[in-house]
Amino acid sequence: MPVLLFLIDTSASMNQRTHLGTTYLDIAKGAVETFMKLRGRDPASRGDRYMLINFEDVPLGIKAGWKESHSTFMTELRNLQATGLTTVGQSLRTAFDLLNLNRLVSGIDNYGQGRNPFFLEPSIIVAITDGNKLTSSSGVQDELHLPLTTPLPGSELTKEPFRWDQRLFALVLRIPGHASVEPEPLGGVPSDDSAITPMCEVTGGRSYSVFSQRMLNQCLESLVQKIQSGVVINFEKTGPDPPPLEGESRSYPRPGPQPWHSCHRLIYVRPNPKTGVPIGHWPIPEAFWPDTNSPTLPPRSAHPHVRFSCMDAEPMVIDKVPFDKYELEPSPLTQYILERKSPHTCWQVFVCNSANYSDLGQPFGYLKASTALNCVNLFVMPYNYPVLLPLLDDLIRVHKFKPPVKWRQLFENYLKTMPPYYIGVSRGSLMIMGAPNLLSDNMEYGMSYSVVSYLKKLSQQTKIEYERLIASVAKKVSSEGGIKVRTRGGVVSLAQRRDFTKLLASITGETASLPQELNTTEFSGFQLATLNKSLKHQGFRNAYDIPRMHLLDQLSRMRRNLLSANICRLRGQDPDQLHSVPIAQMGNYQDFLKALPQPLRDADPERPKRLHTFGNPFKLDKKGMMIDEADEFVTGPQNKGKRPPGDSSMQGSGGGGPKRRRCMSPLLRPGRAYTPPVSPAASPSRPEDEEQECGGGEEENGFPREGELSEGSEDGGEAGGGEEEEEEHPPRYPSPGELKKLMNSECLEVNAELRALITKEIRKPGRRMSFFH
Repeated sequence: MPVLLFLIDTSASMNQRTHLGTTYLDIAKGAVETFMKLRGRDPASRGDRYMLINFEDVPLGIKAGWKESHSTFMTELRNLQATGLTTVGQSLRTAFDLLNLNRLVSGIDNYGQGRNPFFLEPSIIVAITDGNKLTSSSGVQDELHLPLTTPLPGSELTKEPFRWDQRLFALVLRIPGHASVEPEPLGGVPSDDSAITPMCEVTGGRSYSVFSQRMLNQCLESLVQKIQSGVVINFEKTGPDPPPLEGESRSYPRPGPQPWHSCHRLIYVRPNPKTGVPIGHWPIPEAFWPDTNSPTLPPRSAHPHVRFSCMDAEPMVIDKVPFDKYELEPSPLTQYILERKSPHTCWQVFVCNSANYSDLGQPFGYLKASTALNCVNLFVMPYNYPVLLPLLDDLIRVHKFKPPVKWRQLFENYLKTMPPYYIGVSRGSLMIMGAPNLLSDNMEYGMSYSVVSYLKKLSQQTKIEYERLIASVAKKVSSEGGIKVRTRGGVVSLAQRRDFTKLLASITGETASLPQELNTTEFSGFQLATLNKSLKHQGFRNAYDIPRMHLLDQLSRMRRNLLSANICRLRGQDPDQLHSVPIAQMGNYQDFLKALPQPLRDADPERPKRLHTFGNPFKLDKKGMMIDEADEFVTGPQNKGKRPPGDSSMQGSGGGGPKRRRCMSPLLRPGRAYTPPVSPAASPSRPEDEEQECGGGEEENGFPREGELSEGSEDGGEAGGGEEEEEEHPPRYPSPGELKKLMNSECLEVNAELRALITKEIRKPGRRMSFFH
């Protein structure tokens, strides 16, 4: 799981503008977002973890760490402001400490037990800065210095603040304020000459000097390709140069050090395609011989120094003995080995002081070109493999896993030259081979009891420090030293007018040198300092948070805010404001549907679903709608001819009129007025209610047709009169305003009845019961 940490320069110099019209800080924010989009194309990016640090002090400088989500990362990135100093050294130390916070807890560094390349947590630190002078509270520095003191326990076990799986890359912005007339040079992006460049090279990364937006995009694409799982190793030549091959000049190689003599490159540690986790067997030996009597461990360098001998050797492999294979990153060393075109020979590798009686140590593997001559691989074998592998080959083929006394003596002599921390790995390999009894169980592992206890203590302290830092990052509180300035909205200020300069010149008679347009939101983070330091923002959300001595003042303030005449009533107090929605949000109906609970299953799935009315109960389905000459809205298929006036009377008298249809709204039910529900609780309507039918002669606006009964009719079997009688009667259904009044009056009646019942129940004589138990 790669960790991608972005270190953003938030010094005041990042406010300088480029010829593009944006500031350096805006370009840095856009570069991070572009990087994430490019990285998102790779399916392996699902396991990425993003962190964000700026140039503030700890813990304010840690914007997104181990526990923060992706949304928090993006929010903090957009809210960055350039107001501080260029404290690159302190911020880099904070970044490395944050990455190393839980390494002692997980035991990934394996101090004193060899370096396992397959125990890694690949991390990429991308620093985006303007490359200006390193300013701090103590003055201006010429060189980059990382603080030596750190609260991280166990930092003394490694000489450098970083680890071999952490690399630093810097994007140094050099985009000018005026567009250049000269054409932009093509080719690769050069390294920058700022103070952060040596730090990048030490960690195995590099810096980029960015002069345009095109170069920035090119650098981001290059950085995405460098997200590889691997560790950095220092390869150094030992001994003489290799003899020239046939056809090469005798004067070759040239005298003096060559680029391939010392390389600081990455070896790729590929994860297992089945599990997604790297798997390995053998470690790279330590640069010291373990002493069981030593109370402490010597500090190790972040990158192991591996020396290679240019003497050709024969690669050795046995079927049942495991080995590890790592590909080298392209470098002058790999280029030189591939140019020799010798895929059947190898160069042995060593770690100085890893053996007990030799300064150079014994070989633990070799460098070898692939058969296709397209890459160079590092083979990690058992320690002093030229002695061990022939012994194991004889044990398998000659002795058939029944070793004689002479073979055991040779094997014991080999064990004396092997570092003790290889015993555990060797025992597992011998068990796989079928010889589990060659190593006794009481052999020492090389570390004293005091060292083991010290490492356990460091692990516990690191866990406490990890939890403390995580809690401090989560509890970051914005400074309350002043009053935040809000941008004035609504009326356009005088300074924003396009003719402001002309207006100012006409008043003062002088030429104004102000810009034509001003961005009032550019300095939105400014605060006004308060003379009274005890004045704080009172944003209480719980009544119990108010101090006792401030209760009366807070109560007066709340009463004044509630009863003030020039302040609008609270939302929800006025029924007219219940449905007050801004115009910009009126069409946002999809979000409203997403927030609704899952609807119940229909009782009759064969029935067609009713169209949602979106706040309009009279909305109809226009597919089945036809309009006749009388502008009557009728749903369903209709005859083209006009209906004779006698049909409605026939239908009202029980004759064979046209087929009756259903009502489209519960407000249009015939024969009874609309009655609002007493209880506010909503319950699903019954299927029987939805299947009630109304007469086909009723209009959609709520007025009865000819031949239908009116509310005041005393005749139960005959229809009323004609149009004159219909006009005399009032409408059957009330208007929306009357419905609202009716609902409010009935709610008041219900509340009054409930209040009377509750009062009667409380005042009922009987046993006194306490409501506080």
